[in-house]
Amino acid sequence: MQIRFIANSTPAARNAQAPGATVSPTPSAESRRIKSDVDAARTTAMSALNNDRFRVMLEQISDPGASGALVTMGRDGGSTTDIKTALSRYAENSE
Repeated sequence: MQIRFIANSTPAARNAQAPGATVSPTPSAESRRIKSDVDAARTTAMSALNNDRFRVMLEQISDPGASGALVTMGRDGGSTTDIKTALSRYAENSE
């Protein structure tokens, strides 16, 4: 799997205005909030893409065998645990 990142792929579109539009001297509170949310999402995405553990996890879940196990929430092989045993172990670990 290969992840590519193209920084600021549309800088012109971000600053483009419709013909005849007036420029607001200061951004509104809503536009500042949206910009802040977008910046936070971009920072989070870049952090995830640069995180080795996240990259390894993406590689593992993209494997067809592993993704099948995740969908069924089962193991790739080996023994299984019944629901009563799982609940009992969960209760023991929660105390």
